[in-house]
Amino acid sequence: MPVVKNQNYVHPGFLIGGHLQTIVPSVFRRTPSLPFERERITTPDGDFLDLDWLKKGADSLVIISHGLEGNSRRPYMRGMADFFSGQGYDILNWNFRGCGGSQNLQPGFYHSGATHDLDTVIRYAHTGYCHVFLVGFSLGGNLILKYLGERQPAGYKIRKAVAISVPLDLAGAADQISRPSNWLYSHRFLKSLKKKVMEKAKAFPDRISVADLKGVRTLRDFDNRYTGPLHGFMNADHYYQSCSALGFLEGITIPVLILNARNDPFLSESCFPEKLGKVLDDVFMEFTDTGGHVGFSPERAGMPYWSEKRAFDFIHFD
Repeated sequence: MPVVKNQNYVHPGFLIGGHLQTIVPSVFRRTPSLPFERERITTPDGDFLDLDWLKKGADSLVIISHGLEGNSRRPYMRGMADFFSGQGYDILNWNFRGCGGSQNLQPGFYHSGATHDLDTVIRYAHTGYCHVFLVGFSLGGNLILKYLGERQPAGYKIRKAVAISVPLDLAGAADQISRPSNWLYSHRFLKSLKKKVMEKAKAFPDRISVADLKGVRTLRDFDNRYTGPLHGFMNADHYYQSCSALGFLEGITIPVLILNARNDPFLSESCFPEKLGKVLDDVFMEFTDTGGHVGFSPERAGMPYWSEKRAFDFIHFD
């Protein structure tokens, strides 16, 4: 399947460059308040996951996964949910462990390869639907691609998936976001993650130490000290190698769309595997020139976000 250099996306004229195209929609986007119904389900290991539903009795369900330190009600999550709901789909926005407003119960929290939690959500939610579709942003995009590549979820009726702004190579993306030009993003993520670890350490003082927390200056440092060991990996490199979606794309057997912008400040060149994309039968890769990270703002006010329209077109028509 050829890699498409998609020329359909046109960014707003005042949003010049990947940083503005990333920051402006993240900070200033306004989305409608949606009538989500919150439900909490129990995981097999005795933890919980918080789910937000928009139900209208449809026969098709879209399950949407958020990015690093996001949650089910971030503007980009509500925007995608609102668009698909308006087209007649039922929606499930779910929160990774510890992201729904309450600290989760186990020492570990979430990570880019925690497909066991995605499987728990799909297993619980798919009943009663004829078709299930997956949409994931950033870390959530990596998660759904890894999930589809490592197993064949027989009986779940998953038909298609869309992954947006995906760090297909976790190691490359971790190093990219730690570049000096990306200090604002890495600082914001680390501040949130460190706060989460300090709260965890209070609940599990025998398992989690914050003695070295001040020395954590990059996301790779954090993954090396906390994410990796807390979730069964030896270190950051082991975690990245085990969980990068790039290593699972060849196992995908349903149509999926990977939508990455070339000027995404979070993504390394290794997150644009054009050579691999040309030989995969079920993986469509569209790499736009612009768009930023989880951006793709509409060219004009009042238009839908381009990523939402493109995701819908791929799922509903392609």
